[in-house]
Amino acid sequence: MNHHNETRINVLFVCMGNICRSPTADAIFRHHVRAASLDHLIRIDSAGTHAYHSGEPPDRRAQQAALKRGYSMQGLQARCVEISDFARFDYILAMDRNNLSDMQRDCPPDHLDKLSLLLQYSEHWETCQEVPDPYYGGKQGFEIVLDLVESASEGLLRHIVDRIER
Repeated sequence: MNHHNETRINVLFVCMGNICRSPTADAIFRHHVRAASLDHLIRIDSAGTHAYHSGEPPDRRAQQAALKRGYSMQGLQARCVEISDFARFDYILAMDRNNLSDMQRDCPPDHLDKLSLLLQYSEHWETCQEVPDPYYGGKQGFEIVLDLVESASEGLLRHIVDRIER
């Protein structure tokens, strides 16, 4: 894959309700991609496996925690994963095993290889494989999500850049 054909790579981050973890990943990864001047090549979106919050903005606590680190969730709105997403996206990254198995159940077999856990791209993978849901916890939960997602975003971007340059 080279720059000449300007292949776009589409990345989808998925959690349960698409209001805490996946919009956080969306905002952080978007920030890294923009900093690397690759926004013309990499498209980013997020969705939830459940439609509880469809149309809502991200959780205010998640937005505030992210903003403190310079990540904006401006304009993001919760939506549910749709069958067409499996064909449209190249990377479909789940925050935890429940999200992953929910998607594996619905995903057409020829797209299953696009599904993985986000933290597979993190240096913390050996000790931590799931991004814990901060929804019912205190402030600290949102900080943990940011730490884990920052690490995975850096790893994911390195992985994609290698793929683009090959």
